[in-house]
Amino acid sequence: MNPILKIHKKDNIGTCLRKLEAHETILFDEISITATEYIPQYHKIALTDIPIHNPIFKYGQIIGLATHEIAQGDYVHVHNIESTRGRGDKKEEC
Repeated sequence: MNPILKIHKKDNIGTCLRKLEAHETILFDEISITATEYIPQYHKIALTDIPIHNPIFKYGQIIGLATHEIAQGDYVHVHNIESTRGRGDKKEEC
């Protein structure tokens, strides 16, 4: 079983279907991804490098913007994403 779920071709993050240990390397979409830290089951991992202020795509939709540089294999969570959903002060980018 593939340990990462990616739903849409635009997605730059995936959902971990099991926990990933720090420095664990997995093969996903014919590339090697190394978890930079422990990532809990059902949490998100960066599939590519994501520059600061760039959109985070999940299910082909923007779920937020990167508040820091995010490297491939990083744990993606509230510490490095700012949500754009449900906010009147942020307009979602396409």
